[in-house]
Amino acid sequence: MRRRIAALLFALLATQVGALANPAFACGCGAMVPDRQSRIGVDRETSVVRWDGRTEQIVMRFTVDGDAHRAAWIMPVPGRATVELGDAEVFGELSRLTRPERRTRGYFWPRDGDWPFSATDGATAGAPPPGSADPGVGVVGRERLGDFDVARLTATDPDALKNWLETNGFDLPERLTAEVKPYVDRKWEYVAVRLAPRQPGTPLRGDLDPLRIRFDSPTPVYPMRLSRMAKSPQSLGLYVLADHRMEPSSTIGGSAPEVTFAGKIAPKDGPLAELTGGQPVFLTAIDQRFPEPGRIDADHELRATAQDTPYRRVVYRGELLTVGDGIPVWLLTVSAPLVAVAASALVVLRRRRRRTAAGAAV
Repeated sequence: MRRRIAALLFALLATQVGALANPAFACGCGAMVPDRQSRIGVDRETSVVRWDGRTEQIVMRFTVDGDAHRAAWIMPVPGRATVELGDAEVFGELSRLTRPERRTRGYFWPRDGDWPFSATDGATAGAPPPGSADPGVGVVGRERLGDFDVARLTATDPDALKNWLETNGFDLPERLTAEVKPYVDRKWEYVAVRLAPRQPGTPLRGDLDPLRIRFDSPTPVYPMRLSRMAKSPQSLGLYVLADHRMEPSSTIGGSAPEVTFAGKIAPKDGPLAELTGGQPVFLTAIDQRFPEPGRIDADHELRATAQDTPYRRVVYRGELLTVGDGIPVWLLTVSAPLVAVAASALVVLRRRRRRTAAGAAV
């Protein structure tokens, strides 16, 4: 019994130590870390990048899971940023615009679910389911936006930036000092965000409120370098709105980016039209996975492709070939020779009967 109790206490202790030592989870835009006794995972990060040749806007939304009641993340930006709440409906609009085209493709031989393998009508099968001051840090602004406490910062020293964040309640990983140094050297600025549900005691789960960040940039860029601190695989979805079809200039350590949609759109109203200024734009939808985040070695720099080639995914739904009132073509094809053979046999049989009858009469 004592051994069992000791084993149980050891297991509980190991669980607590594991929670305290739980590695920082990151998202594609930067570092996301929960309070030290909790965990949070970013299941999916979806962002809209709008670039008009001079100004860039990023509307981002995180889908998270875990038991954390609070978390924080930091996003480097190349210029002075403004931050406001985004409209979640923009993601719904983009999802509808980029949904795959569904086509039907006929097949000849019956499959599972088709007669005679099942009594189920094959025509219905196969459809897919839908602070404090710090000489190395400047505070540009700080505001409360929905579930977010947002601080916009400048920094000339990585250690000063980390100290300011910790002093002001932004609990971020130890590696942050080293990871932000390239941004400090390039004189980038930072958007630091604390996430906390409006209802105390509620864990951060599901889709969080989107944030809309705007800054000047001579080229479109999507900050990704800080995601190298993540310990779990990352998934990124980007909708890019620009004058031309766009693509990442490199894989930056992830899988090959997959274009799931490319084409001209002309939104007339709603949050998407507000984002585009009511002007026609070229929309490129890109998916990318990062199985080993530690291999991420740069930010995504986006560039125009050689041609504005449109693209839409096609999802095929198989359907058994039929004629008339739903008679399978294969059945007619198979039965026709059988009918011909039966007819031939019948003719032969009749001739034999006639010959037999004639012989008997003689």
